[in-house]
Amino acid sequence: MSERIYGIRHHGPGSARALLRELEADPPEVLLVEGPPEADDLVRWVADDGLEPPVALLGWAVDDPGQAAFWPFAVFSPEWQAIRWAVRRGVRVRFFDLPYAYRVAPPPSSPSTAAGPEEAGEAEESADGEVRRPVDPIGELAAAAGHDDPERWWEDVVEHRGVPVFDAIAEAMGAIRETAPDDPGDLLREAWMRTVLREERRRQQRIAVVCGAWHVPALTRAVPAKEDAARLRGHRRGKVAFTWVPWTYGRLASWSGYGAGVRSPGWYHHLFSTGDDVITRWLVGAAGVLRAEGFAASPAEVIEAVRLAEALATLRGRPLAGLAEVTEAAEAVLCDGEPLRSELIARRLVVGERLGAVPAGMPAIPLVRDLTATQRAVRLRPDAVERTRDLDLRQDNDLRRSRLLHRLRVLGVPWGEPAAGRGTGTFREQWRLAWQPEFAVRLVEAGMWGTTVPAAATARTVQRARDATALAEVTELVETCLLADLTGAYPAVLAALDARAALDTDVHHLMAALPALARTLRYGDVRRTDLAGLSTVTTSLLARVCVALPAAAGSLSEAAARRLRDGMDGVHRAVGLLTDGTLRGRWLDTIGALAVRPDLHGLPAGRLTRLLFDAGRLDAAEARRRLRLPLTVGTPPAHAAAWVEGFLSGGGLLLVHDETLLSLVDDWLTDIPAETFDDVLPLLRRTFGAFEPAERRALSERIAGGRPEGGRTAGDRPEGGRIAGGRTEGGRIAEPEVALDPARASAPLPLLSTLLGRRLTVTPTRQKGE
Repeated sequence: MSERIYGIRHHGPGSARALLRELEADPPEVLLVEGPPEADDLVRWVADDGLEPPVALLGWAVDDPGQAAFWPFAVFSPEWQAIRWAVRRGVRVRFFDLPYAYRVAPPPSSPSTAAGPEEAGEAEESADGEVRRPVDPIGELAAAAGHDDPERWWEDVVEHRGVPVFDAIAEAMGAIRETAPDDPGDLLREAWMRTVLREERRRQQRIAVVCGAWHVPALTRAVPAKEDAARLRGHRRGKVAFTWVPWTYGRLASWSGYGAGVRSPGWYHHLFSTGDDVITRWLVGAAGVLRAEGFAASPAEVIEAVRLAEALATLRGRPLAGLAEVTEAAEAVLCDGEPLRSELIARRLVVGERLGAVPAGMPAIPLVRDLTATQRAVRLRPDAVERTRDLDLRQDNDLRRSRLLHRLRVLGVPWGEPAAGRGTGTFREQWRLAWQPEFAVRLVEAGMWGTTVPAAATARTVQRARDATALAEVTELVETCLLADLTGAYPAVLAALDARAALDTDVHHLMAALPALARTLRYGDVRRTDLAGLSTVTTSLLARVCVALPAAAGSLSEAAARRLRDGMDGVHRAVGLLTDGTLRGRWLDTIGALAVRPDLHGLPAGRLTRLLFDAGRLDAAEARRRLRLPLTVGTPPAHAAAWVEGFLSGGGLLLVHDETLLSLVDDWLTDIPAETFDDVLPLLRRTFGAFEPAERRALSERIAGGRPEGGRTAGDRPEGGRIAGGRTEGGRIAEPEVALDPARASAPLPLLSTLLGRRLTVTPTRQKGE
């Protein structure tokens, strides 16, 4: 009997190469691989060229799809290469790890569950309550060899040498496990592995076992069969299902939380797939990444970087330049020492942005098959690299793409994220697209809602409408129905909207509901959506807002006034989207009557005045009169500042083009008493700080230019004026009234002289009246 147990490192390219040589030299009759036995029927797909790594086995509980796990494989994973070798040669392959069915139905007699490869490295709790953390065997071996970096030690010993070291690794693991605490999950898994191995020994003569090196001592140790049977006794099984799904190198990296991952999957892919000139080809790729981003990287620099990497490896006694050496060489030569360029290379090459693929005929739930067919139909291929897509909704294919992305968001699969907030124009959308492996689990979970994407999204929306407890939740669903074209969900959503709107008496909730409804009514024709019945609901909500608003506007605190102002802004924008002139007139009448109430807080009072002025309900003379009232002497500065903030929250161009309004605000600022100015300053900074940079610049230039018609210029203001500067009648900039302090002005001159390369001095200025 020939039995070989190959202890490998998960996702180690050196282990993969050595394993293939061993299998070729001593071909087995059966190959046992660490993995879930429920996936044995999926092994045959490894021979299909459509299954392109990185991929992962996805297992989930049939009764609870949210309980799922992944078993990832890269092209450089020893398990993947061994399975591919066996399938192409007709050798039977069997996964022999503990069945995943045990994990979805944990035994009541033991608090621990078996860990799959994606969970290695997580803390386990023993029966006595003591938390035990799995030992890092590679770290232990590296420390014993005097190395403080386990990754580099493993590269030197295994990845770069390419010689079989399975016996030595097994011996080292045995020494480590003699002193390491037993992990309950590992003991359960290894009991199952030994049971399967005994079964195969009775059937086959030549057996090859591929497993994590940590398990080799347990599989070679003589343990009575009854002891393993006793350990496995009493464990229940759940019902599970498996399939292949695409994976990414980003999720394979250990920093992503995957315990059995590696820090540099892109580098390991390069080591495995590149035969000769490993370092040269890597640095050529790094130069290509930089050039693609607009940075210079010449062939001469690549040659110099290769020489530097090899020199560093020689100085450090390494058999071959590793990732550390090529990274340092690239940063020094190609990146000019800039860390951001090095990070770019790390993201693109060291980790990699590769997304695997699965064949079209792969067994999957109906929802996944429908999504795959839809993706092909709209020519929108999943990709791990984040890309931006501009969609023109007037084009049929772009409209279908938009609907698909919105439907997936309903199902909790945010493949696309809106890149910018949707404004008043919706003929175009911009999306950021990036496919993540965990979306496969969410699709499995969403499969309970339907067999197609539209049907599942419709059912999910209907259920959310029934479960909604707030009016805002339902109005959000109304807009969702528009964006995702879920016409089948409209009756249930509109019924929920009627019910919530009738019960909700909070005017703020009613105001928050209107914008989404107005957008839906306005742009439903762009998306070719039937919106029958929604207009009546919107009209009813606006009528209730108009009735309830006056009562809600009395005795407001600062926070309540701000909330009311924001709500009225939203309603005003929503009314502007509606084509019904009667509704618009009713809204303007309501805020017109509210704006003149003497007890109204200054913030909403000023904002309503601005809205009426912009809508043409007030002329310029009336707007100036209303602005002048709160700015008169005797009005508390805080009230006046709030009024000005509300009035100017629509933008500062009004002050730029209306000199009279600018004069009123300017004079009011000048006349604020010094003892109260500090109290008003935060409101003023918040008001003027909200202006666009171009508006602030134009406003400052307008102030510096002075005012005609006998108005006071900034240079003529009395002492204590807040806006300094200005121009004389001849256009010359007026000099400041405060004399220059030569001592303070001279302080930065030495530094400035050094920076500019010339000697600078302070020239005394003329005093006023000279």
